[in-house]
Amino acid sequence: MRDLFGSIEREYLRYKGYAEATFAQLADDQLALVPAAEGNSVAILVWHVSGNLKSRFTDFLTTDGEKPWRARDSEFEERQVSQEELRQKWDEGWTVLLETLARLSDADLGKRIAIRGESLAVHEALHRSLAHTASHVGQIVLLGKNLRGTEWRTLTIPRAPRAAPSRPEKGFPRLG
Repeated sequence: MRDLFGSIEREYLRYKGYAEATFAQLADDQLALVPAAEGNSVAILVWHVSGNLKSRFTDFLTTDGEKPWRARDSEFEERQVSQEELRQKWDEGWTVLLETLARLSDADLGKRIAIRGESLAVHEALHRSLAHTASHVGQIVLLGKNLRGTEWRTLTIPRAPRAAPSRPEKGFPRLG
């Protein structure tokens, strides 16, 4: 079963890499830009992902994943940060996650843990967290892509060049 934990860890690291490659393309002032009312900036998403990972994976097998010390609402406050501050916060959560994953053994797979009082099998909690993290990394990448526009450097396989439409498709404004 260590293969299962290794597979999950590799997926986490893949998404971690996507986010970090996005951070590298952004200027400090772009990290705090909120695209719309009730939206999240890259910085807000980093604070949220980091807080979530720290809470869920601190004492993963023995305490509820929603720690009393976590101030979740504060993660969504607008903030101006530098690349260095962003990376430091990002790494706080990822360090806790990766250290916990490295300690998990086959014997842990049959255990149950709690998140907000809900009992989950270890593998269920890991998959839920991976999906949560991946969804927010997707938001970070989309924000980065929109902020960089034509200067965006793709993170995966680039698509083939295509001719731009002469007018926007019906119902969709041209963004680029």
